[in-house]
Order: sequence, then structure tokens, then C-alpha cells
Amino acid sequence: MTWSQMQPLLVQACLDTFYMVGWSTLIAVVGGLPLGVLLVLTDKGGLLQNTLVNKVIGQVVNVARSMPFIILMVALMGFTRAVVGTTIGVEAAIVPLAVGAIPFFARLVETAVREVDHGLVEAVQSMGGNTWTVVRKVLVPESLPSLISATTTTIVALIGYSAMAGTVGAGGLGDIAIRYGYQRFESSLMWITVAVLAVVISVIQFAGDSGARVLHRRAGKGGEPLRFRALTGLLTRGPVPAEATATADAKTG
Repeated sequence: MTWSQMQPLLVQACLDTFYMVGWSTLIAVVGGLPLGVLLVLTDKGGLLQNTLVNKVIGQVVNVARSMPFIILMVALMGFTRAVVGTTIGVEAAIVPLAVGAIPFFARLVETAVREVDHGLVEAVQSMGGNTWTVVRKVLVPESLPSLISATTTTIVALIGYSAMAGTVGAGGLGDIAIRYGYQRFESSLMWITVAVLAVVISVIQFAGDSGARVLHRRAGKGGEPLRFRALTGLLTRGPVPAEATATADAKTG
């Protein structure tokens, strides 16, 4: 197969892969972010401590994460058909990709949120902030560099999953590698596909790492101390009581 024949196949495969991974990442972030935060809030000592809810959510996440993607894709065929009307093609692949990525991302979010200084949470509470305020003003902003890294890890994992989805006719780079590289013995096309995947993953990883480093630098060295950045503009009801300020300073060191 000549390069002029390979090029349109590779371009379309890349577009299909980006389409699948893009939508799956968006759904994973929308579904996994609140799920991960909820795991932290309902855990022992959390703001919404509820052992039963935490255990149930944790078990569901663990079961979903432990299932190999190829099995998950087959198990969800009925659900996929109900959602998009087919089990073959790019749109059909988005369903199992998103379902598999949500619990994966949720655990990464949980780890990132747990790293936030608990003193900031207590400071916000002492100033009258409710749970939603703590999540919106402290937990998510302060864990943002780690959340960027978690999103990057999820995207890289989804690219690998999308390649596996190509084995059952989902399209994308995995489909090209199987149909042409393996079944038709076009080894040159297969290795080019492998090289394209390696380049794409390297670029995404570099961009994610760079973004996380920039945010971390701004949070640590370039900006105000953490307690002032987290609490600035938090309450708009009036001046902060002196005793609340003293409590915030004591909690955040």
C-alpha cells in the first residue's frame, strides 16, 4: 500500500479517534468529578459523612474499574443499542468508553481532592461557608493542578481503550491497525499507526503536565498565600469577624 493510499485512511482514523476520545472525556469529567468529590465528602470525617452511601458508591466504582474494557463493551451492547441505536461505529464506542472512564476518573478525583489542606476547609466553615461553598471555593480550585493531571491520565487511557474498541468495528486508529495491519498483512501501515498513537499520547501528556505545572507554580509561588486565595471573595455578606479571621489563620498555619 502506497502513502497516497494510507494518508486518507490515517486522517479519517485520527478524526474518529479524536471524536470518540473527546466526547468520552467530556462525559467522564462531567460524571466523574461530582462522583469523586462525593466519595470524599461522604467518607469518615467528611462534610457529608455517610458510611452506607460511601460504601455503596465505592463498591460500584471498584466493580466498574475492575472490569476489562473489552468485556465491558460486550456487556453494554444492549444499553449502547438503546442509547445510540447501534453497537457498531464511532458513536456506539462512546457509550462504553464513557461508562468505563467515569469510575476511573472518579478515583483520580478522589485522590486529588484528599490532598487539599483540611485547614482551608475548616477556615471556610468557621466563616459560615456551607458544603457547596467549600466544594466550589476550596476543594476544586485547590486541587485543580492534580485534576488536570487526572484528566490527562484519563485521556491517555481512553486512547488505549478506543484502539481496543477498533477490534469490534468502532473505527479509529485501532480499527485501521486490525483491518489493514493485521488482517491484510500491511505491516507498514500498522507500524505507522503505532507511531501516530505514540506521538498523539506524547503530545497530550506533555500538554497536561505543562498545564499542571503552570497551575501549581501559580498556586504555590506566584500568588498570595493559600488561605487568602481560597478565602478572597468567599463571603459577600459583610466584613469577616475578627474571631473567624483568627481561626482561619490558626487552621492554615
